[in-house]
Amino acid sequence: MQNKKILICIVGPTAIGKTALSIKIANHFSTEIISADSRQFYKEMNIGTAVPSSKELKSVKHHFIQNKSIFEDYNVGSFEKDAIQLLGNLFKINPITVMVGGSGLYIDAIIKGLDKFPEVSQEIRIALNNDYNKLGIEFLQEELKQKDPTYYNKVDLQNYHRVIRALEVCRYQKLPYSSFLNSENKTREFETIFIGLQAERYLVYNKINLRVDMMIDKGLIEEAKELLPYKTLNALQTVGYKELFKYFEGSATKEEAIEEIKKNTRRFAKRQGTWFRKNEKINWFNYTTGASEIIQFIENELLVFEK
Repeated sequence: MQNKKILICIVGPTAIGKTALSIKIANHFSTEIISADSRQFYKEMNIGTAVPSSKELKSVKHHFIQNKSIFEDYNVGSFEKDAIQLLGNLFKINPITVMVGGSGLYIDAIIKGLDKFPEVSQEIRIALNNDYNKLGIEFLQEELKQKDPTYYNKVDLQNYHRVIRALEVCRYQKLPYSSFLNSENKTREFETIFIGLQAERYLVYNKINLRVDMMIDKGLIEEAKELLPYKTLNALQTVGYKELFKYFEGSATKEEAIEEIKKNTRRFAKRQGTWFRKNEKINWFNYTTGASEIIQFIENELLVFEK
């Protein structure tokens, strides 16, 4: 019987096959799955976030899938608190739990804990939002590039909330935002086995292009149109929706919007790769590797933990 509490964490770029693998691993260990995909929290966003199918959701109990509304204020800090509490309950039933996702920040929040950042003045926050409204995201991106090139190279530059948050610290503290990252790791009561899926870049990009086409066929345009009135909400600053909002408003054709979704998703996958490659604890497997081989690897790792 496994005595230590183990979190099996499955990571990798979007469209690589993490969901299918996580279900096979969870079934093997008779356990449940925690989703660490920040785009899949919201029940109003289904097609564009590649939520697991109803069949997949029924095959294993999932947590943090469409459990929130876009109208709720939910962030990585809230997720850390909720997920750690849930893990404590799950480990009372089974010493092994599976977590899967491509949101590196959300995964790190569970494994290591969030970093503590200094408070900033309301005046700086207001000034940055005014700059965004008057000068656009490109102006803020360039300022971040100058003041904190380290964070610039790994943040989602299209997510203006994260760019503004970083610049708040840069302007107020006169220090790079990245200098406050990983300053203090929290103690966790579990060990983590990292499993990463990878493929050559052109294969990942091909998978992304096919997935976007499938989303369009499934009704992504119609789904996004229903959400247009709420486009300013934080949850909807998401690839797959914001590009279609431009189409609805006449600043892009449908074809241009679809190509933009593909391009931005490819960029997102590239940033995911950059983030995960910095984690030396990830055990990487080719996306074609059979689940049985990966499960056997995990079994061997579990034996090491028990020694």
